[in-house]
Amino acid sequence: MNDDQVVDAAIEAGFIDESATTRAKLVRLSTVKRERIDWLWEGYIARGKLHVIDGDPGLGKSTATADLAARITTGKPWPDGQPGCAPSGVVLLSAEDGLGDTIRPRLEAAGADLDRVVALTGITTVDLETGEMYERMPALPGDIGRIREAIHQVRAALVIIDPLMAYLGGDVNSHRDQDVRRALAPLAKMGEDTGAAIELIRHNNKGGGNNALYRGGGSIGIIGAARLGFTFARDPEDEHRVIVACTKANITAIPQSLAYHLVDSPEHGCARVEWHDGPVGYTAADLLAASHESADDRADRNDAAAWLRAYLLDNGGEAEALAVYKAGEKAGFTRDTLKRAKKRAGVKAEKGGFDAGWMWRFDDEESAEGRTEGSTKGAKSAPPGTLLPSLPSVLPSDDPTRCSRCGGPVWLGSGKCQGDCS
Repeated sequence: MNDDQVVDAAIEAGFIDESATTRAKLVRLSTVKRERIDWLWEGYIARGKLHVIDGDPGLGKSTATADLAARITTGKPWPDGQPGCAPSGVVLLSAEDGLGDTIRPRLEAAGADLDRVVALTGITTVDLETGEMYERMPALPGDIGRIREAIHQVRAALVIIDPLMAYLGGDVNSHRDQDVRRALAPLAKMGEDTGAAIELIRHNNKGGGNNALYRGGGSIGIIGAARLGFTFARDPEDEHRVIVACTKANITAIPQSLAYHLVDSPEHGCARVEWHDGPVGYTAADLLAASHESADDRADRNDAAAWLRAYLLDNGGEAEALAVYKAGEKAGFTRDTLKRAKKRAGVKAEKGGFDAGWMWRFDDEESAEGRTEGSTKGAKSAPPGTLLPSLPSVLPSDDPTRCSRCGGPVWLGSGKCQGDCS
């Protein structure tokens, strides 16, 4: 019997009064011990918390999580250069890949300590009708106790469930918020009790829109239960590069987006992840918006990037944003197209001064010399624009600490603009 059944039986037998079972549990906050988030990888993976990774198939999400698992088992530094954690164990639940031909080679290619990794592949149980033993896949929430046992066996700091939908029990409707929360609440509690971070991997749904919170498969309750969420998407400027951007952060400010590409590891017969140095400017919304671009949209953006490089070169490498917009509109480009072309052109927006407007400048000398991807050949042209007086302009920011509307500072945590642009 579970606790509820025991209470019901006691009420029915008259041992306790039903009113005695409905007391509220109150905790005075002055008695609660203040604690800090215990980070495995500060800003990205927190001990004892649920994390969600979303992305389309074929991006190397499982290969990337194998790389993270390897770093946890060996204590190697994290992809952004932060010091690694103390070497710890990892528990894997993988429904889509074979242990011998895929998962072990990936881990070996990433340099993992295989003795610290266990895969929970099945649950052996008895058929109550026939008495025969059989094996089934682990299911949530029923088999959380088995996952807990695996965590203790290797002192795991990370549990990877890939993909989540394969491990939801048959009575759990993945599109029903109440079912999902009922399945994930005890998983979150187990993570809190053991100190293991839980990574839940999902495939994107086919829905549109630029809100990454709604792109992962299943109920919104899945990302709602997570404390950190990330989306994996192809770099709009480089099809061989994958961007990792944060979609949700309840326990920290939005961390910077990172990038990786897959390289062949012939000796292991698989691919491995190679992380790029430094953060990248894309947000999750940027990536999803780019994924919806048509071929005509991309062609317009390429033309606009070529025009923008030529325009800035003609103006000494920089120009006020409003002047760019005015000249660009004469050349046939909308403001939105110019904003999207800015990154491809190697251009950044910076405040000209305390009382000055926004300036568009080449991001580095290489961009200023016109050696970035693409050329000005065949681009639409316009005479150089006249610089306009300094006026406020509305520009998107690639910096998660800046407002996406006005470029000003935002309050960390909420992401809301400190100014009055909204």
